[in-house]
Amino acid sequence: MTENSKAQRKHDRLFAFLRAFPLEAHPCPHPDSANLLVLGADGGDRPTRLIYRPRAGGRCDGMTVLAAASLSFGGSQNPLVGALPPEIAFDLADEPELDVLSRMLMSELTVSRCGGGFIETRLSEIVVVHAIRRAIANGTVNAGLMAGLAHKDLNPCLVAMHDDPGHPWTIGSLSEIAGMSRSRFIRTFTQTVGQPPLAYLTQWRLTLGRVALVEGHTVKVAAGKVGFSSAAGFSRAFSRVFGHAPSTVASHDA
Repeated sequence: MTENSKAQRKHDRLFAFLRAFPLEAHPCPHPDSANLLVLGADGGDRPTRLIYRPRAGGRCDGMTVLAAASLSFGGSQNPLVGALPPEIAFDLADEPELDVLSRMLMSELTVSRCGGGFIETRLSEIVVVHAIRRAIANGTVNAGLMAGLAHKDLNPCLVAMHDDPGHPWTIGSLSEIAGMSRSRFIRTFTQTVGQPPLAYLTQWRLTLGRVALVEGHTVKVAAGKVGFSSAAGFSRAFSRVFGHAPSTVASHDA
């Protein structure tokens, strides 16, 4: 099979999340509230560890915090954030690339300079991608989205759904991507990810629909963007999952 840049991008397990939930980083004066920490050892000023806490901050007792950032990556609306382990830590002696990035991030977070916000965000984005790669590679989650992304046969199906939610996916087309029979695919997907394939697809479509509504799109446009044939069908599914009508998203997300 001939590979090209487009095909390779289509198998990027993180592309759709970074597209749907832009990551933003800001200096955090209170380390206990930070998501991203650059740490030193024994009061030194050389970074030795980097910690990423996807969902919330935590206690930093006994730590030498050289720099701290608060990251916004879609919060509870981003299913990837909810699937990650509570904390991912890196020993920078074993991660030369992250060591360089941590030094750069520390410099940008501690000194206010022209373009600093842009650089902080880009560096933080790279660090987060490294952290998620580590979580996938280590198999730190045994069930759910992360387990699906780590599964060699299921991850192409998840990537296909994530990258093109509006496509009329069927069990047949998805099982073909996985190289499994339909029954085996349904069983393996459900056991690994925690819900049947088409139920997961609907959840992902509704999540992206919510993002579109927050961005100011109408219910009809949001429904069409994520693969629903009608605004009414989208509204019914949205209300069932989120507990309120899509027309009220602005007030619920304010």
